[in-house]
Amino acid sequence: MAPEDRDHLERERLGADQRYNAALTELDRVVTLVTSQATATREDAGRVTNALLVFLQQITAFVETKDRQLVAGTAQRFDALTPALDAITELRAQVGVLQRATEMLKRSAGGPQSAIRPPQSAIPNPQSAIASPESDDYKYLGFEDAFRGAGAPIEERLRVYVPIFNGRSNVLDIGCGRGELLAALRHGGVSARGIDTNSAMVAVARERGLDAQQADALAYVTSLPPGSLGGVIATQVIEHLDPRYLMRLIDAAADKLQPGSPIVFETINPACWLAFFSSYIRDFTHVRPVHPETLQYLLRASGFTRVEIRYSAPVPEHMKMKTVDLPADVLGASDSPSKALAQIAHTLNANAVILNNLLFSYLDYAAIGYRS
Repeated sequence: MAPEDRDHLERERLGADQRYNAALTELDRVVTLVTSQATATREDAGRVTNALLVFLQQITAFVETKDRQLVAGTAQRFDALTPALDAITELRAQVGVLQRATEMLKRSAGGPQSAIRPPQSAIPNPQSAIASPESDDYKYLGFEDAFRGAGAPIEERLRVYVPIFNGRSNVLDIGCGRGELLAALRHGGVSARGIDTNSAMVAVARERGLDAQQADALAYVTSLPPGSLGGVIATQVIEHLDPRYLMRLIDAAADKLQPGSPIVFETINPACWLAFFSSYIRDFTHVRPVHPETLQYLLRASGFTRVEIRYSAPVPEHMKMKTVDLPADVLGASDSPSKALAQIAHTLNANAVILNNLLFSYLDYAAIGYRS
């Protein structure tokens, strides 16, 4: 790259850095002013929203200039640029959370009809955060964006469950999240509605035109008339539940499902050590892992029949332990060194198979049963 091009990129970066710092200072000033008041008004929420929007615009420009500068660098400078790469990762995570926070504030400032909760709780402070955990719902939504991924790939993956509900109506999606499964069911012609305790996720689902509401799963299911549901599904939900709560929820679902209706519970596969030590532990809201055989038993114990375990998300081959392939002449040789080498290879391969079955099998599984 020519020196004048490098100078131009550096000037752009410095300008973006200055605007970013100015916007951050203004955002800090507005938030400090608003949170120092006893009660936050709609106008206060608007001021915070505007400051956030300006900050997001500047932080995005800051990240873009960093990206261009990094792309323009040479391989020899890679090690020196590693701290900058880490900073970009941090900034992108901040952008994601701030975008979700801005959406929450917009809904709150829009009036009671568009708010998921009262507008006065839209601006978190230490007291409201303790009294109303919903004020942090947008953070977990950002966590889902960062680690579970965008909605379209998730919806595509969840479409595998749609045929189970063909011909059914009034299907309930427990823990519907951002609405990926609800959208897949709608696309498949299955009428369904969803519930979730996270107000920010419910709002995202509603904005997609999906039937979703904020509710506790057990309380909601218990309140329904017996035999009123044509199906129940919960994907990546039961690991968030206390065991006693889960057992009561399964019993309640059995009472509310019509005879022959399916129930599907998908969760992380703790029998796969990679899944447990990555996906499961990474999510700080997880309460208890559920082994496939345990979930299968719980469904059977509550009267469900034809309960099967269906595994999904296989660990990619390149992440598994490799076996040793010896040449045919070594395997067929009769000398002592070749025999010893063949025995060592056989032992290593057998151990690799055992460890692959423990460590690197399937990341997720679903227990599928039917109301008798």
